[in-house]
Amino acid sequence: MKKLVAEFIGTLWLVLGGCGSAVLAAGFPELGIGFVGVSLAFGLTVITMAYAIGHISGCHLNPAVSIGLWIGGRFEGKYVLLYIIAQLMGAIVGAAILYIIATGNPNFELGNFAANGFGEHSPGGYGIVSAFVIEIVLTFLFLFVILGSTNIKAPRGFAGLTIGLCLTLIHLISIPVTNTSVNPARSTSQALFVGDWAIEQLWLFWIAPIIGAVIAGLVYKFVCPEIK
Repeated sequence: MKKLVAEFIGTLWLVLGGCGSAVLAAGFPELGIGFVGVSLAFGLTVITMAYAIGHISGCHLNPAVSIGLWIGGRFEGKYVLLYIIAQLMGAIVGAAILYIIATGNPNFELGNFAANGFGEHSPGGYGIVSAFVIEIVLTFLFLFVILGSTNIKAPRGFAGLTIGLCLTLIHLISIPVTNTSVNPARSTSQALFVGDWAIEQLWLFWIAPIIGAVIAGLVYKFVCPEIK
């Protein structure tokens, strides 16, 4: 239960900090932080929570991460579904808090509410193939970095920083394509508030990250069979 509570809080913080930076701070002409600021915000949420709850739950904050770690032999399968439920609940509560804050501004318009999309809902107008490929590839690389930096043979104490910076880089690459998911819980929480097209396109932001995570788990187990 303590691990699930930690995952709930951590994923709440990921959504509130990352998506909150996009919804509340990215669009202001004078104060806006832009794509770079949003990318840093997502990375910082992971870095801060990695050191806050990493020793409690492992700080997955992402169904794809839990699945990838399980496939890679780092996480017990019996806990995967429970972690995913806790992550989804945390993400939804984080999005709800963000919605309450955002609607306090009389000029607020829901828009895409930092939801993920492709086609006409891609920030850069990228199609479904581009979205599918980038979400698979970047989730694969994200899990590969996670598995490598948390290996018992890796330098101690730097995993949280490495993983957070990796997520920052991922956002710098893919915000124009899909608004960056690589995390089904993060995508689901925003889609629930946007509804309509975001719900219709949500399937891609579950399937692609999970495929990437599974491949990463298998590949890392091959290149580093003495995984611990």
